[in-house]
Amino acid sequence: MIKTGNPIISIYTEMTPNPETMKFVANKLLYPGKSADFPDVESASPSPLATELFGFPFIKAVFIASNFVTLTKTADADWNDVIPSIREFLKDYLEEGKAVINEEEMAQRRTQQSSNEVSADDDDVVKRIKELLDNYVRPAVEMDGGAIQFKSYSEGTVSLAMQGSCSGCPSSMITLKAGIEGMMKRMIPEVKEVVAESE
Repeated sequence: MIKTGNPIISIYTEMTPNPETMKFVANKLLYPGKSADFPDVESASPSPLATELFGFPFIKAVFIASNFVTLTKTADADWNDVIPSIREFLKDYLEEGKAVINEEEMAQRRTQQSSNEVSADDDDVVKRIKELLDNYVRPAVEMDGGAIQFKSYSEGTVSLAMQGSCSGCPSSMITLKAGIEGMMKRMIPEVKEVVAESE
């Protein structure tokens, strides 16, 4: 008998600039237009998917965005050994139509964190910083399986948080300084420096 209803899910992997992270891309939207970073198992409660992924002993961090999951592994694990079992797990999980993110719980958590969404009480410089991050930076870092979140702006210094593959990536500092800081200084003269804030 042919099972109908749920679409067949395919998962493929992409390397990221960070050797400790791997991007698992699905042919289905997991978290459209948003991203969620779970740097440890304690933070994973809003995501049933992340919580189950932390059940693998070699998973150190989980990052979920539009149609992909970026996983950070422990140093002693080899991607070649673990990719097949993660792919199989993700395929089964998504084909069963299980929840990826509990939006209510995520919304509560989001109010405690800052984000790139422009809010009414942002001043003009902050609005321009967030728009620049959303329009130019987000699409590029998502390609590499990561995200960069706005944290704060004060006296010419922009603080950003690195998430997903950007977190702990050797080349993320180059991206931050050479790429993002250079672009912000050109497009927003008030910005003097861009720094990474550890979560």
